[in-house]
Amino acid sequence: MRLIMIGTGPFGVPTFEELYRTHHSVVCLVTAPLVRRGKPVPPSPLREIALAHGTPIFDPEDINAPSSREFLASQDADLLVVCDYGQILAPETLATARLGGINLHASLLPKYRGAAPINWAIYHGEKTTGVSVIHMTPQVDAGPIIAQGEIEILPDETAPQLEQRLAKLGAWFVRRALDNLEAGLLEALPQDPRQASRAPRLKKSDGLVDWTRPADAIRNQVRAMEPWPKTFTYWHRPDKPPLQIILGPVSTTSEIPAEAQPGTVVRADKSGIVVAAGQGGVVITQLQPAGKRMMSADEFLRGYRLQPGDRFGPPEEPSKLTPSAGSENTAQHTVEVDEGRSEVT
Repeated sequence: MRLIMIGTGPFGVPTFEELYRTHHSVVCLVTAPLVRRGKPVPPSPLREIALAHGTPIFDPEDINAPSSREFLASQDADLLVVCDYGQILAPETLATARLGGINLHASLLPKYRGAAPINWAIYHGEKTTGVSVIHMTPQVDAGPIIAQGEIEILPDETAPQLEQRLAKLGAWFVRRALDNLEAGLLEALPQDPRQASRAPRLKKSDGLVDWTRPADAIRNQVRAMEPWPKTFTYWHRPDKPPLQIILGPVSTTSEIPAEAQPGTVVRADKSGIVVAAGQGGVVITQLQPAGKRMMSADEFLRGYRLQPGDRFGPPEEPSKLTPSAGSENTAQHTVEVDEGRSEVT
């Protein structure tokens, strides 16, 4: 078959490499342009692979523009292979290939449809996840499933670590789908929309800690929000403005005084900073104060006078919020952190 690979992010790298190990022809790579809104952007890792194989690269601003569809149709492709691209393909674009398109998605569809399935699976404490290869339809991530595989989420695994494992697993299932498609053995399983859940694109505010949640849930949030937007809170210092703190790796503890309110620092020593949560406590072993680098709890405490009884929370303490502000404004607060993203669709 004549294949067009459509992808931008690193999740698509193993699949793209696997296509070259088949007997099919990769006639073109479609990827993101090097300049967006007049500003240069980092090149897609798929570009280097295409260049090494002498594969033509097409990088339109809009893949659904008439000129883009005209180019795709001129390639006389049998199938579009889509993975971590960043644009939604219109029905007319899918129709430029004889068999339409297949998409590798990083979840066990219909669960976690959307741009950040890996992050939200970890955030919600899922024990397993997987990959799904679907035959693409106009509705995003809703096409029939033609291949699917499941793996366990490791207890300490972060989103980037899980993404690497899923990308490798997905490449195998894409090849399996291609083999079955060519042999006429393909079985398509319709998705049950009643089982669907959403995995929307991450926002900076998704990293803000709600200390009333259980400690295990906060630990999952820290793992899920890597490498962006990170997980962060604010230290409410006496007689000073709140200081933004980005959390590094954390663990949990059940040894929390019953009277400790969520967000209260229970212990602060070189072994870690223990903060009460809605259930249990969070042990912070690495943290990054605003404008500084990530450091150990011991190093942080040598430079900052954090003490038991101090409070972590949103940028404004609840008692200081006006009735019209409420938690909604808190949730919308943004913080400047490194914008390396881990989003896959």
